[in-house]
Amino acid sequence: MSDPTPVIDDLREESEELDALVARLSPEEWRLATPAPRWTVAHQIAHLAWTDRAALLAVTDEDGFGVLVERALAAPDRYVDDGADEGARRAPAELLAAWREGRADLDKALREAAPGARFPWYGPPMAVASMATARLMETWAHGLDIADTLGVTRPPTDRLRHVARIGVRARDFAHATHGLTPPAEPFRVELTAPGGDVWTYGPEDAAQRVTGPALDFCLLVTQRAHRADIALTAEGPDAHRWLDIAQAFAGPPGTGRPPKGTVR
Repeated sequence: MSDPTPVIDDLREESEELDALVARLSPEEWRLATPAPRWTVAHQIAHLAWTDRAALLAVTDEDGFGVLVERALAAPDRYVDDGADEGARRAPAELLAAWREGRADLDKALREAAPGARFPWYGPPMAVASMATARLMETWAHGLDIADTLGVTRPPTDRLRHVARIGVRARDFAHATHGLTPPAEPFRVELTAPGGDVWTYGPEDAAQRVTGPALDFCLLVTQRAHRADIALTAEGPDAHRWLDIAQAFAGPPGTGRPPKGTVR
């Protein structure tokens, strides 16, 4: 992506939409349990605030971000939860203010970054557009957990094109995190957008293919839905295997969500 401004603008819109949802919550609602095990609404926002700050360090202070990576390597099983726990202990108004401040600082840093710059991350290094896309993906996914908790339906928007794109680009990374050799051949992915357009990735004549609603693909790669509960079609054994392990986020493989009707 040559000009990262559109995805930075979409990240701002996605964040503002979620902000409007949580800003009106009572203290009791901030403590409601979400679909993520052990995480409340406060944990979800605390995680976004924490990762926004981590992204800001990656963009502005590579050495400072390196310290975060060392902490992650020292406690890989607790690192993310510890950060969310710490933030969730803050008063809701304080936590909300911290999230707003952090994402505003990151927005400014991304817009001012040098063209072609690349930044360290917990997965592969990221360009400006990739960093903004990753933040949008997380904001959408954690916002979905909050909306589900509150019984609110957030209609999908064409901002999902960024989530879909990072999900497709993370195909090889998903294989690597599971200790699998990525397929050598490219895949064809055809996704029907919320507005009715079809987003396509990969060569049209590829033997390995994935088709279906863009929303369902985004739910899968952010591990917000089990494959059994979505309407994606895979053609070819490698495409089938990918849909079982797909993830758009950095870090170790997630546990995902159980099929609907399953009690954890």
